[in-house]
Amino acid sequence: MTTWFDTARFGMFVHWSHSSQRGCEVSWPLVGGAFSLPFCQNIPVQDYHSTATTFNPQAFDPREWARMAKRMGMQYAILTSKHHDGYAMFHTRQSDFSIEHSPYGRDIVRQFVEAMRAEGLRVGLYFSLIDWHHPDYPAFTEADKPYRFPRGGKDPTPQQWERFTRFMFAQVRELLTNYGTIDVLWFDGGWERTMDEWRAQALWDMIHELQPAILVNDRLPGFGDFDTPEQFVPPQPPARTWETCMTINESWGYNPSDTHFKSARQLIHTLCEVAGRGGNLLLNISPMGDGRIQPEQLERLAVVEQWMQRYAESIIGTQPGLEPWQFYGPSTRKGDRLYLHLLMKPYDTVTVRGLPIKRVTAVRALASGRELAFTTRRTILDQIIGMDPLGEVTITVPAEEIDPNATVIAVDVAPPAE
Repeated sequence: MTTWFDTARFGMFVHWSHSSQRGCEVSWPLVGGAFSLPFCQNIPVQDYHSTATTFNPQAFDPREWARMAKRMGMQYAILTSKHHDGYAMFHTRQSDFSIEHSPYGRDIVRQFVEAMRAEGLRVGLYFSLIDWHHPDYPAFTEADKPYRFPRGGKDPTPQQWERFTRFMFAQVRELLTNYGTIDVLWFDGGWERTMDEWRAQALWDMIHELQPAILVNDRLPGFGDFDTPEQFVPPQPPARTWETCMTINESWGYNPSDTHFKSARQLIHTLCEVAGRGGNLLLNISPMGDGRIQPEQLERLAVVEQWMQRYAESIIGTQPGLEPWQFYGPSTRKGDRLYLHLLMKPYDTVTVRGLPIKRVTAVRALASGRELAFTTRRTILDQIIGMDPLGEVTITVPAEEIDPNATVIAVDVAPPAE
């Protein structure tokens, strides 16, 4: 079944929790870190949880986040409603460990979803199946360090697990009942238990009873509508709908000790490559403890925004374009128009192969709309007998049309004659 998600191409991920006040990665410091997070701290469990009592993000402005996402051409946004640390960024009747019982008090999930909907974005919620704070999970302690994959800390008793799964189901029900239409439910943490332990079938059924049109990622063991490779662009696209989630530096949460930021050009190139393979890029932002987005991220996002103002047509709502042998770079397609993404500066010209050259009606620099000169070539035999020959198109790219981050060329190809 085709959905809006199949061609969304660009979304915003938000990793945020009370721990952002401390300037540390979300959740993982309390278990001593993880191999995949090179700048993750090791913080004593009680010290980590203690900032829940002081969380008061007075600079949180979800409307500005939504406006920024809209300007960037993002189609959806996903917020961490509850990460592995068990802290709920929403009002829940199931626990006192939530934003409701902080100095801030107001429901962050509600503000987020309402702001995003007001700008026409689809809304998603991240929810960790893991809960390293809940006593019946059971809670992770200093004695459980170091973290051991895949089970983490202690195993619960059957009675504890029954209580915890009731709690977990109840929180999911709250999220899918109290906030209107939720377009995506983004699970995480499924590795710590089996499909049967999570009661995945029953959870899947409840989710769709409450929100029939919702999409669920592949991190609920045994279920899911789309794949989620993390922190890289797969060399070959997965067989079904997919999304890669990626950070701007090497951390998911606000972590000022991590200064390994990707450049704006690198982010733009990643977006082009993901779109060219038919996937979505879910780009993460890491708000600080007061709710502001750190300046290093804003600086890069502003460049991505400027680029998307000129080239969003070549990303959003597109299908994969050409095969790799046809053009040395990502390409996308929308109707009768191909988009060539030049991730390297051309030496005067670029060549596209395997096109029906008689049906190429125009070639333009997408940003300016300027028509570009092009020549065609085909085999000798096709010149004699070819009615609709395939050949190569060589396009002249003037220096003044080259974008410092990524140039996009639009090639219009008429449909074949009846």
